[in-house]
Amino acid sequence: MLDLQDKNYCPTLEEIGQYVRNPVFSQFCSEVKNIYQCREKIEFSSCSWEKGWNIKFKKAGKTLCTVYPRELYFTVLFVVGGKEKESVEAILPECAKELQDLYCQTQEGNGQRWLMIDIEEEDSVYHDLFRFIQIRRNG
Repeated sequence: MLDLQDKNYCPTLEEIGQYVRNPVFSQFCSEVKNIYQCREKIEFSSCSWEKGWNIKFKKAGKTLCTVYPRELYFTVLFVVGGKEKESVEAILPECAKELQDLYCQTQEGNGQRWLMIDIEEEDSVYHDLFRFIQIRRNG
């Protein structure tokens, strides 16, 4: 069994997928890579807030999102910065209620909101997240 806290062993994306045990994880990673023509970067975070291995997707030096593996689901960190705020807030009323609530409940700090979005299935939250990533990519 993969230990996400073991910083001496860098897992592959496939190993992380086996840990998550949810096909939506691999689907999400594939879609991000294909749509944005980027590669994943598997990194170990020593941050006390979210210690362990995570997957960053970057394009042109900009982090599009960071994925934190869980058992049976995964959490996507999406940062709404000053450049994205207006565009994200413009589409927010069309987004899933869970995403609207999360956005409103997330404190803004230094002009940013760090949204931790749990993904278990390919639902409206999943599709809305891709709309957010597109805004970040274009920003």
